[in-house]
Amino acid sequence: MSNQVYLRDESIKPTPLTKESFISFKIPLAEKTKEVIIYTPPDEDEEDRGGWGNKLDFLMSCISLSVGLGNVWRFPYLCYKNGGGTFLITYTVAMFLCGIPMFFQEVAIGQYLGSGGMTFVGQLCPILKGVGYAAMTIVFLLDVYYCVIISWTLFYIIATFGSIPYLPWAECDNWWNTENCYVSSENISSVITNATNHSSPVEEFFENRVLGLTEGITNIGGNTIQPLHLPVSRMGICVHDYKKRTAPKWKGPDSGPGFQIIWFTALFPYVILIIMLVRAVTLEGAGTGLLYYVTPRWEALLTPRPWMDGASQIFFAYSIGCGALPALGSYNKFHHNAYK
Repeated sequence: MSNQVYLRDESIKPTPLTKESFISFKIPLAEKTKEVIIYTPPDEDEEDRGGWGNKLDFLMSCISLSVGLGNVWRFPYLCYKNGGGTFLITYTVAMFLCGIPMFFQEVAIGQYLGSGGMTFVGQLCPILKGVGYAAMTIVFLLDVYYCVIISWTLFYIIATFGSIPYLPWAECDNWWNTENCYVSSENISSVITNATNHSSPVEEFFENRVLGLTEGITNIGGNTIQPLHLPVSRMGICVHDYKKRTAPKWKGPDSGPGFQIIWFTALFPYVILIIMLVRAVTLEGAGTGLLYYVTPRWEALLTPRPWMDGASQIFFAYSIGCGALPALGSYNKFHHNAYK
């Protein structure tokens, strides 16, 4: 095994120092010498690896990384589960104690070492080299069910546009509805007598149309792949991985024209969220929901569950521990001030 080093050629005296000032050769690791000067020519690493076109590209990439299912889908569920305001308190505490410090720590380590999530742990501590591979395994398992959820979303979008001007889950007269289906706005006292067996069209659309569930494990059923399932599943996988594949890996993230899609994926979700917020606050009962959202249950703070959920959500929200932040930081210049 050998390392590539550079020996200064004193016969060449250019000013300033350039690559021509050094002779590249390899020496065995076991060989000892006092006269060899190990030196990396200026900008050699940046030329090989590439870097961000400007500071805003790095910022938008970090924002795009945070706008995912971990925030849009998981956060509201945990907030409702833990009592609204109670979860906001635990989430905020975890953000300042864990989220922000670990965010900058991972970016700084990646920037210092110039490597991504799979290798930087091994560079810091060789005995923990497997941690990087374990993190990639966890990311793979997350991608498996994230792609399924994204496919559901795309399925709903396609089904909605295919039923304009109506919604396919608003009525009970579709082929996937059962006799127990009812619309809450209608008088159903004369139709259904068993109140424990009611099901809304929303539930039946998801269970019977989207998932194609059967009565139980004993009833396997036939082929449940519907015309939309396969293409929508593929679209879900493509949407989830698109940001990872738009930038060529050999010359850095700024070398491909498709990388500017990061600006769109970083800003467009916030536009959609603002539209959804305006729509939500104008609905009937919105005040009750907002009050529940900001009102804490102080006794719940004495239980471990809200604290555990708040801390775990921070890791999803900031993408901590998945190797993405060191990879983004590795494309910064060595002396770049990531804090600013």
